This record gives sequence, C-alpha cells and structure tokens, in this order.
Amino acid sequence: MRGPHNIIRLVRTGATLERTGAMNVVLDAFEAPRAIRFLAHALGKPFQWLGYKGDPDMPPATRALTALGPAYIKFGQVLSTRPDVVGDELAEQLRVLQDKLPPFSRTEALAEVTKELGQPVDDVFSEFSEPIAAASIAQVHKAKLTSTGEEVAVKVLRPGIERAFRKDVDAFYFAARIVQLFAPGARRLRPMEVIEHFDGVVRGELDLRLESAAASEYAANTKDDAGFWLPPVVWSLSARRVMTLSWADGIPLGENEALDAAGHNRRDLGERVLRLFLLHALRDGYFHADMHQGNLKVAANGDIIAYDYGIMGHIDEYTRRVYAEILFGFIRRDYKRVAEVHFEAGYVPANRDVDEFARALRAVGEPIFGMDATRISMGRLLNYLFEVTERFGMETRTELILLQRTMVVVEGVARSLDPHINIWEVARPVVEDYIKKSIGPRAALRDFSKTAMVLARFGPRLPGLVENALIAQTQKDAPKGTGLRSQLLPASLGVITGAVLACLFLTLG
Repeated sequence: MRGPHNIIRLVRTGATLERTGAMNVVLDAFEAPRAIRFLAHALGKPFQWLGYKGDPDMPPATRALTALGPAYIKFGQVLSTRPDVVGDELAEQLRVLQDKLPPFSRTEALAEVTKELGQPVDDVFSEFSEPIAAASIAQVHKAKLTSTGEEVAVKVLRPGIERAFRKDVDAFYFAARIVQLFAPGARRLRPMEVIEHFDGVVRGELDLRLESAAASEYAANTKDDAGFWLPPVVWSLSARRVMTLSWADGIPLGENEALDAAGHNRRDLGERVLRLFLLHALRDGYFHADMHQGNLKVAANGDIIAYDYGIMGHIDEYTRRVYAEILFGFIRRDYKRVAEVHFEAGYVPANRDVDEFARALRAVGEPIFGMDATRISMGRLLNYLFEVTERFGMETRTELILLQRTMVVVEGVARSLDPHINIWEVARPVVEDYIKKSIGPRAALRDFSKTAMVLARFGPRLPGLVENALIAQTQKDAPKGTGLRSQLLPASLGVITGAVLACLFLTLG
C-alpha cells in the first residue's frame, strides 16, 4: 500500500487542518514564521473540500487529529503534555486525546470479548459496564468476575483498528520517502528508520497478549519500588484483542484540583514520576514509554498506579551507561566529558572537533542551571538542539527514540504537577547512584566475570573453533612454504591461555 496514492492522504492532512480551523492553532502554537504560514495555507486552503469534517463539538486541534486517525492521535497525546512547547491552549485541547475519545458500543465490545475468550460473556462476568475510558486504539470496561466477585478492568481493541492504523502508517512511509528524495539535509534524521521503528512499536500495541507479557515483566522489575504499583494481569481472561487486569481506583495525574482536594502533595508526585522513569530506564533498561496523564493515577494511599503497557521501551546495558554518562555530565556541567561520550559512542562523526562540540553543548546546558523552570522555553531549547545536531552531523539514534520521547512526556507530566520543578536536581541522585554501580572497579569486575562465564561455557570448544578459523584464514593468504602449524600454535595458545586466565580470575573472585 506504500504508493503514490498516499499523496491524497497527506493532502487531506493539510486540508483537514484548514477545514477544522486547526491550522492557525498549530501554527500559532509553534510560532511559525511568516513564510511557513504562507506555504501551509497555500497548500491547505484550495483543498479544504478534501479535508475531514470531524466532530464540530471538539476543539479544532482535537477535532482534526481524531478525524485523521489513530497515528495522528498518538502524536497529539505526546504534545498534550508539553504546554511549554505548544502553549497552554493547544495542550488543553489535546489532553482529551488521552482517554476521552468517543467509544464504540458495549454490544461490539461484548462480541469481541466472546470471540476472543471463546466462551459466553455471562459465564465469565456477572457485570460488564459501559465504556469508562476510550483511547485511540482500545477502550476499557469495568466488570465483575462471576467466579469470585472480584472487580476487574477489561481492555478491548477497537474493531477494525488494525486496518485504520495501517492507512496512517502507509502515509507516513510515503512522506518519509519524499523527505529523503527532496530534502537531502534531513536524511541524517533517517526518517524511514524512524517510521519503521514507530510502526513496529504500535504493531506490538495492537496485540494485547504482548501487552500482558510486558505488564508482567514490568511488575516483576518494579515490585520493590516504593510508591509505585501495577494492577496484576488476569491471564486466563486475556487474549490478542482482550486484556483483563485487577481493578484499581485512583485520581488521574492530570486532575490537579482533585489531587489537591484529596490531600496529595503534587510536588512530591512530580518528582517521583521523574525518578521512577529514570530508575526504570537506567536500572532495568525496561520502562513505560507512554507515561502521559491518562496512563497514570494516584491511589488513596499516595501510590502512583501505571496503566497501558502497549508501548514499553528497552535499552541495552551499554546504551544505558552512555545515556547515564551524558546525563551525569550535564548535571556536573562537564560539557567536555559529555562531548567525549558522544564521540566514544559514535553519535558524532569522528572527524568533528570535540572541543567545538563541547562549547555548543555548553550553550545548550548553561541556561538550564539555576533558573526557575517556568522561565525556560523548551521550544527554543529544542530548536537550538536541532541546530547543534545538524551542524555536527549527528544522526537519529533509533534505539533511543522511545527513551527521548518518553523523557519529554514525563517531564511534561512533572511540570503539569509542579511548574517550578527542576528536572536536573531530581535526576541527580538517581543518575549518580547508577553511575556508582555501573561505572567503576566493581562494574569492571562484573564485566570481566560475565566474560569469563561465557569463555568457561564454551571452553571445551575454543581450541577447535580457533584452529578451524585460523586454518581457513591461513589457507587463504599464508605465504607459500610457511608451516601452517607454526603459524597457528602461538595464536591458539594465546586464546586458550586467555580463556584459562579468565576462568581462574572468576574462580578466585
């Protein structure tokens, strides 16, 4: 489906923004220059008749995104947590995208549950409510188990959502190809890889069996985290399009007045959300990657409850160390070290000047420290960061897309709870603790131990593997008349000796 016909889909995007009145709202929110405004209206106004009408009872931006489809809604959910980027008015309009979308009927939901669970609904649930929350991909019903009387939450995918999402993603692929063809300067952003990554993530969100598994793993990792709780999965009543969880009451993190009335400390909640995200990303390498207000609630006892595990992020141990060193460098204002880490990790081409890059990073970091968070323009900061990355030839790191996006969302959630929060002060103890545990003598000892374990496991096979590899290489390029065994013996002895020493080191350690 990724063909030229997607031009119509892209034109309809601009036309829908014009028809719903969202074009000016979006342009004003991003403080678009006059040239961009002229071009946007020139492309959108002549084709207004192609645009979707949407629900006239919704605000313009929400009306446009809901009319365009689930992928656009997902994008709007991220922006809804960033009033410092898009402005308070647009952020407020987009917030309804989180869990207040028009639901599909209870009858359709019951049909899906019956089909997926393979048994009549009445045999499973003694009660099954009307939809209590509806998002872009699924909606939730409150139910009661016939067998035990336990209250549960039943998540059901929207009928036909797979096909609807496919249409949106096809248009994105087409747009990415256009960018690569006609905007060479943007190729370093690797738009096709970004869309492929996004596509893969949401495909996983469309299979609730994977979400159930993610919830189980996430709960195992975080079971000892104070002030944080996940409702357990009811595995016997979960399938590809249906997921059942224990019921958990709470106040959404976006409802500040209700939080205040219940006596919750919003400053503490904001700091805890940030700390938990960093802890899960650095300690576990596995984190909730969709932490907007619609997926976070506060229980009566003050615990933060997380829902919706369709989008989870994973980063390997090496990348975690790189990320932690970059954060730690910014916290210590050691911009030279931050620059060096970028070069060591290969994020910046080796032919660039590390000192010049460090100075550019200083210009990004210095305005943050010692300044009230309400005085920082995240929009201008992001624009300058883009200029810096373009100048130094940095490419988009697809493995870090979810981490970067979630950091933006979580910071937005924290700021909505406490506009004066200083993310660097909150992050410092978490990052420092991780640095102490993962970078230093003890970490090096663990790394050597892991290496020794691998060598010990394959020890009996090492001599044969090394000899076969060296024989093949020597037969390929060894000078005529050279004794094969005389060439192999030193190399083989070196590898075997290294393995023996590593195993000995592990035993003594």
